[in-house]
Amino acid sequence: MLNVHVNDLFPERRIEKDAAIETLDNIRDDIAFRLNEGATRRKSAMHTPVVVTDDADARVMVLRQFDRVGWRLRFHTDARSPKVDVIGDGAPVGVLFYDREAKVQVRCRGRGWIERDTPLVDEAWAKSTNFARRCYLGEGPGAVSDTPTSGLPSQFEGTEPSDEELVPARENFAVLLVELEEADWFSLAHTGHRRAIIHLASGEGRWVSP
Repeated sequence: MLNVHVNDLFPERRIEKDAAIETLDNIRDDIAFRLNEGATRRKSAMHTPVVVTDDADARVMVLRQFDRVGWRLRFHTDARSPKVDVIGDGAPVGVLFYDREAKVQVRCRGRGWIERDTPLVDEAWAKSTNFARRCYLGEGPGAVSDTPTSGLPSQFEGTEPSDEELVPARENFAVLLVELEEADWFSLAHTGHRRAIIHLASGEGRWVSP
């Protein structure tokens, strides 16, 4: 396999801390770079953003994929989760990213929807490990228990299920897609904070006071 760095495949560059901020196009490229890095590097600060649904509920989720062309994010979720009903076939979704080291916050707004039985979901399921898939074997999120519980069947506590044992889990697996529309980029700096709001599809934006 060729040893190709993500930067070679993804020409946008992150704005380094204390670097000069020149244009709104630079900010848009910085956002794209960070989201791509969040989806492709597990240790990236952007890998686990906070996803907020229309009922003002928030949760940390793992960013699985970023489509630069459509500014689309992909997350995995349990089809039985309450947020699935809230989002449905289309609802406002906010996604908050924060890079503590770089002191950069990106607040994204867009439209989310849930997919359960599409080729994209089948592909995401096929690429998941059996350990990841086993999360969908147990009780649904929020199920009440008299004792602390993972929700998993006891035989799968700390054990990797076989492909055959995971067959019932597939119907509980779903994908959350979020098509981003606007990003609020905020950089903390001792020389003075900077903030910009970018319409991602068109590239139009404006500088605003922090």
